[in-house]
Amino acid sequence: MELNTISPAEGSTKKRKRIGRGHGSGHGKTATKGHKGQKARSGGSVKPGFEGGQMPMQRRLPKRGFTPLTRKVYELVKVGQLEIFEAGSTVSVEQLVSAGIVTGVKDGVKVLADGEITKSITVAAHKFSAAAKEKITAAGGTVQEL
Repeated sequence: MELNTISPAEGSTKKRKRIGRGHGSGHGKTATKGHKGQKARSGGSVKPGFEGGQMPMQRRLPKRGFTPLTRKVYELVKVGQLEIFEAGSTVSVEQLVSAGIVTGVKDGVKVLADGEITKSITVAAHKFSAAAKEKITAAGGTVQEL
């Protein structure tokens, strides 16, 4: 047995339809395109989404929502992530970036109350959740809003 003698099982494959190859093939003359009309012509096809002149679906449905220009995007920091800093230190946005906790600060940093903190540290950030403030002060630390 050699690679050039291998063929698929009988009946498992179909022969390709060779259109436009004369009357004897059964697919000559109009080459299976019927008579005249847009679909029989060269380049004759309708765009995706074209509904024959009816108002298309994407224009019938309403537009929803918008993006407010005044929206602020804060990088989020969990209180539990601040545990890596030493007790008595001041944690600023620059230190959070250098520690790899936040990346690409846009409008500021917000500290959330997820996790636990046991060290007394001073945290300087743009926003704090109420519960995060409580956890930091309960551990003996202080909060500075920028």
